[in-house]
Amino acid sequence: MEKKLNLNRRSFLKAAGAAAMVGTTGLLEIPKQAWAGEGKLATLIDLTKCNGCKDRERPACVSACKKIKAGRIPEPADPIPLPFPTNKIEDWSKKKEVFNRLTPYNLIFVQKAEADIGGQKKTVFIPRRCMHCDKPACATICPFAANHKFENGAVVIDQEVCFGGAKCKTVCPWEIPQRQSGVGVYLKVLPTLMGNGVMYKCDLCSDLLKENKTPACIEACPQKAMSIGPRKEILAKAEEIAKSIGGSLYGKEENDGTSTLYVSPVPFELLNASVKKGPGQPGLASVKRRMKGTDTIGKAVLAAPALGIAAGLAGAFAFISKRKDKSGKKEE
Repeated sequence: MEKKLNLNRRSFLKAAGAAAMVGTTGLLEIPKQAWAGEGKLATLIDLTKCNGCKDRERPACVSACKKIKAGRIPEPADPIPLPFPTNKIEDWSKKKEVFNRLTPYNLIFVQKAEADIGGQKKTVFIPRRCMHCDKPACATICPFAANHKFENGAVVIDQEVCFGGAKCKTVCPWEIPQRQSGVGVYLKVLPTLMGNGVMYKCDLCSDLLKENKTPACIEACPQKAMSIGPRKEILAKAEEIAKSIGGSLYGKEENDGTSTLYVSPVPFELLNASVKKGPGQPGLASVKRRMKGTDTIGKAVLAAPALGIAAGLAGAFAFISKRKDKSGKKEE
């Protein structure tokens, strides 16, 4: 119990600290080391090799991701507070086994596309997860600096700081981040007025990368359709494969470049026309960086000082209310 309380306190302090910075500056400055560096990593997904693991109940990359990420999301509050004014709750806690789309509990899934090439039907399977963009708008728009791009190439959301405001999803061309309501620090601050949960997405197994280990999805792929390495090398390899098969490359230009690159024997515009698209099921269109068109969101973030101060004070109040007085009783 004490461990859980300490975790909450740490979350309060981190969130309150972020709020105080927002209250002072309006926008948090992303540390220089968070931006993509010369030696950052990138992932290559070779669609000539992926077969969708048709012989398995679900793809190996999906199973491996679910296994390594199991238990990282706390059980939601019961009942989950209704957020004002939307009254919209996103609760996937009873649907953890869904694997045909992105959810907070399913950070990678495999799309199936069928295209007609020269009168022949071609089936392509496409593992989808966060693109880990080179210049991620999601990491610059978050008013609480919960989202960062690190030197290893991973874009990571800090779930102890995230309020679930979903600005990261709004500026993502693929709308990758997914929200789980009823969890996170917002419950201790303004549970009916702020955020409504925590945003979740693939973090490229950043904890494994720190130990010089391979991300779970890449390690598990029986077809070796995924590889990871320094971006320059991965990009050169992707371009070489695309040229050798007369295929297409996706991720080099999209959203001003990403650290997830796809090589396909079928043009991506045909794949995009074929895949099922919807919530949690992103397309494969050639996309521009949405950050350039987010004036409304930018203004909201610039107006964050009042919100930041309020959140900081509320977080401090929540922290203080948990203290025990000298008699050992909790203060109310």
